[in-house]
Amino acid sequence: MLKTRFTETFGVQHPVVCGGMTAVGKAELIAAVADAGGLGFLTALTQPTPDALAAEIARTQSLTDKPFGVNLTILPTVNPVPYDEYREAIIASGVKIVETAGANPAPHLPHFKDAGVKVIHKAVAVRHALKAESLGVDAISIDGFECAGHPGDDDIPGLILINAAARKLSIPIVASGGFADGAGLVAALALGADAINMGTRFVATTEAPVHQNVKDQIVANDERATTLVFREFRNTARVARNAVSEEIAEIGRRPGATFADVAHLASGERARREVLTGGDIDGGMWWAGQSQGLIDSVLSCREVIEQIMSDAEAIITTRLADAVG
Repeated sequence: MLKTRFTETFGVQHPVVCGGMTAVGKAELIAAVADAGGLGFLTALTQPTPDALAAEIARTQSLTDKPFGVNLTILPTVNPVPYDEYREAIIASGVKIVETAGANPAPHLPHFKDAGVKVIHKAVAVRHALKAESLGVDAISIDGFECAGHPGDDDIPGLILINAAARKLSIPIVASGGFADGAGLVAALALGADAINMGTRFVATTEAPVHQNVKDQIVANDERATTLVFREFRNTARVARNAVSEEIAEIGRRPGATFADVAHLASGERARREVLTGGDIDGGMWWAGQSQGLIDSVLSCREVIEQIMSDAEAIITTRLADAVG
């Protein structure tokens, strides 16, 4: 068993995290991650209201007695989101770990701290991570350029970014972007991280609440099967390569293009309806990272975590031990 600052700080068995994923971070997946010894995060804004989030937290609590958290992503939106009410739903439900992302979490930190809630903040740059540390978060999840979702515009891959962050941060670090196996965990630990975060790997599990076609496509895809979109709008995102994401990328390259030109293609509701629920792989834009190239089967969350830990320990005790023996 691998013990790190992360496992000790957050009271989990293994240094493996399933971060918040829109429309995917639901009770059945997060409870399975927790039962397998990892730390999973429900996605607050997947739920349409704070009351619905409270109900989803209660559903997760009915499925596991192990620690789990809630992701609260704070972003500017066309329709105002009652972030304070979502925060209070988290606190009132007794959740003790929160993952914040997006905008500055400062307005929420005193409330979480007063309630004894530990906060992990997601960052895509060392400067942002240092700012979050100065605000008093308990850990940083640092996202390399390989990740699904929004890697920022610096284009720094994990091999550099994790190491650079570890040289300057004093709090636990979760390495994110491109992780899917035991070798990745060992590499992250060697770079100075205390845990790994995986999204795409956990989508390709039996418990993930998405259509089987999506899981099978992740297995079939290789590390080249992603596309960067929204670069021209200064909101770079890495998504699965398909007909829709290729069209979005092409439109974005046109002179004078704006997000309004691709909004109908990039709609989250469309992706949930056509892809994640309907199983039409080309039906909408959906999130996936370069770690697809490391995923060769759909497994249960327990099988994924056990295999990662077994492989990591074998690498440390055999291959690396032999190299210095």
